[in-house]
Amino acid sequence: MKKFLALIVAVSCAAQVFAARDYPVLSSSDTLLVSAFDLALRTVENNIENGIVKAGGDYGGEWTRDASINAWNAGSLIFPEETRNSLWAVTVDDGRAIGHQYWDKIIWVQGAYNHCMVTGDDIRPVYSCAAATMKELEDSVFCAERGLFNGPSVFNDGIAGYEEPIPDPDLAQSGSYRHPNTRHICCLSTNCIYYWAYRKLAVMARRCGEPFKALGYRFKACKLRRAIRKNLYDREANALYYLIDHNGDVHRFQEGLGYSFAFLSGVVSRKEASELVEGVRVSQYGIPSICPDFKRYDREHPGRHNNLVWPFVNAFWADAALYAGSRDKFEFELRNLADLAVNKGGGMFYEIYNPNTGLPDGGWQNGNVWASCRDQTWSATGYLRMFLNGVFGLGFGRKGMTVNPDLTVAEDLGCTALSGIRYRAHTVDIRIEEAGNRKGTYVNGRKVRQAFVPCDGSESYEIVIYR
Repeated sequence: MKKFLALIVAVSCAAQVFAARDYPVLSSSDTLLVSAFDLALRTVENNIENGIVKAGGDYGGEWTRDASINAWNAGSLIFPEETRNSLWAVTVDDGRAIGHQYWDKIIWVQGAYNHCMVTGDDIRPVYSCAAATMKELEDSVFCAERGLFNGPSVFNDGIAGYEEPIPDPDLAQSGSYRHPNTRHICCLSTNCIYYWAYRKLAVMARRCGEPFKALGYRFKACKLRRAIRKNLYDREANALYYLIDHNGDVHRFQEGLGYSFAFLSGVVSRKEASELVEGVRVSQYGIPSICPDFKRYDREHPGRHNNLVWPFVNAFWADAALYAGSRDKFEFELRNLADLAVNKGGGMFYEIYNPNTGLPDGGWQNGNVWASCRDQTWSATGYLRMFLNGVFGLGFGRKGMTVNPDLTVAEDLGCTALSGIRYRAHTVDIRIEEAGNRKGTYVNGRKVRQAFVPCDGSESYEIVIYR
């Protein structure tokens, strides 16, 4: 396991930076942002056990959604070996199918595909595993009548995430999957990840020499997108809705992850996203998971999977807001999450926070107060994601890594560099400087139209963007 060599107190740009070259170093005039960045790296490292990235300080490594989201966020770039182990550890039948809770396990496709783009791993076993699992889910949980997939919403495995009449009042079970009605609901976030998975399957099928299967996946993706928009997108109200229940009624709640995935997957267009983003309700401490409160919850008794702040949701929402052209909303979520971890969380990335106090709060479920678990990995990788994807604009494809920082956001946040990025066999340093006689983007001293690091070779790249 990798170990941090040192923490150095820096007077200028960073409050704390890692000396270990395997970890990227953020430079910013805002020391809170840097402290949270370093804390996020330490959190992930401390959650590596037996070569697997655990879900958190109080969780193991058996969660498919956690492994996938952590890979997608930052794990594949910064912790590639452990992330690879984690992704395959949640498969079954010797890697032939995705395992664990059925309704959102297809998110593995996004995490595993992204991992291959970052690391160069062979796409073929990912494609085989993903295709077999999609067939299994089409046969078992697809609702032909609605054209949508049945099952709970992404990560909401607690019944606190669902309004009446979905919970069975006679069942004293916290698991949403133990309540029969959840098997017949159709949720926004879940169907968005199926749409994403179909699109990735189409790409993988083409690359694996199966063009007709690629066409089939693209056709299914288009049909699913239309069904999501027909059932859960209200253009007149300028809103996306949470779910359709077992009775066919639409639950018009705001699902933070559903909005995020609808934007980022392309279920709604960028123009539509730019209109939708303005109507999204955000608390003092970030976008809540699902709002407003369900009837059985309130400000003093918030539902665990209802009106609380789950930081990994906020990270996806930050990216989605930036995609929709709302830099201020992106910056709010980023600064807010740094404050939650360093200040409100006492130097710890917790699992859940209260939207009214900003303090760690596990919420209520089935009449009991639950804990907000410590050192939650996806809270930490979500924070890293906002810098890697959002501020510095890293993108990964078959041929290499693109670098396209948002210079306005970087300036607002005081960010001047992200150094020591280990991309495959390369070391990459990114700097943002004020323009003097030079303008534009330079790679190793040569002016280019687009900063690009090829996947092959083993060189050092110095990328300087003059703003």
